[in-house]
Amino acid sequence: MDTTMKRLIFLALLTFSSSFLLADTLTLKPGHPTSYVVKKGDTLWDIAAHFLQDPWRWPKLWGANPQIANPHLIYPGDQLTLEFVDGEPRLVRKPHMRKGPEGRIVSKDAAIPAIDLALIQPYLVNNRVVDAEWLAQQPMVLGGESPSRHHIGGDVIYINAELPVGQEYGIYAQGREFFDKASGDPLGQEVILTASSRVIASGPVSKIQLLSNLRETKAGYRVLAIEDEALTSAYFTPQAAALESQAHVLASEKNIREMGKLDIAYLDKGSDDGVLPGQVFSILREGDEIVFDKDGTPISSSERSTYDNLVAGLSFDNGIKVPDVHQGKLMVFKVFDKTSMGLILVADHTVRVDDKLVTPESLALRGD
Repeated sequence: MDTTMKRLIFLALLTFSSSFLLADTLTLKPGHPTSYVVKKGDTLWDIAAHFLQDPWRWPKLWGANPQIANPHLIYPGDQLTLEFVDGEPRLVRKPHMRKGPEGRIVSKDAAIPAIDLALIQPYLVNNRVVDAEWLAQQPMVLGGESPSRHHIGGDVIYINAELPVGQEYGIYAQGREFFDKASGDPLGQEVILTASSRVIASGPVSKIQLLSNLRETKAGYRVLAIEDEALTSAYFTPQAAALESQAHVLASEKNIREMGKLDIAYLDKGSDDGVLPGQVFSILREGDEIVFDKDGTPISSSERSTYDNLVAGLSFDNGIKVPDVHQGKLMVFKVFDKTSMGLILVADHTVRVDDKLVTPESLALRGD
């Protein structure tokens, strides 16, 4: 290998190493504070947003600090001070403590979470998206001891399957069936939790008692095992989503046309596509195509006549597409095989079905 080639390889490796190191370096916000007192209602995300350009990297901000080895142990009243360790910014905690009723020292309030899960906790156990053929094979509600067609908490209902006594199940109503807009392929069947229940008598027709209800239960609803995730508390570490194929807003959980902050949306991508809980997407609205009338005046799609639309469809050089419009940010909290569910955390504008979901340039979850 000649000297010139060795130098080129060395420079390439040096460039790659430098790029890697720069990508791994935390960037502080201009005008960031030097300290911060944790408040009730804060999340780790919120706190990191005071210091970092990209708050989703909060684990690195605390990662090398033995005082905050476990971010769950940051409490309201704690004072966080920004210091530098080996040239990297780190937060050091001064705990705020008070005496308990028996004189022992206890933390003042509950630990600070990464994301306030109280906002989305109900959705972690409600809607699911399952295979339609699989759903058709699951046990079904036949009716109940009560002559009413509608059953509520405390009622006993009949199921067309032999189920083990004492086992708890969820009762689900059939919702919408989702399809991929481009290919037409089925993405899954939505099912909505109506009640929790427990088997009280087993046989070819089992009897189960409704323990609690979110809505009335009817004949024809399906009986499904309760998901493991419904029995445990969830914890999300937000991270930037990066998929190989374009994702879109598939539907609104409430089946409404427009969505805003804290509304739930379905995505047309799931675990098969690499979607994970905690991933954050930027939401973009497709940029409008501006065409020009015979006088050369630009016309938006909402102002076009039938003739203008015809010209736009036939001409490749009469239209100009304007940039996509940023609508907000969404964080995935529940993932199925071909779809997923996300919470809209930032809404600059209303969000609609078919809006694009892309890798965010920044993960700051605060409005402008």
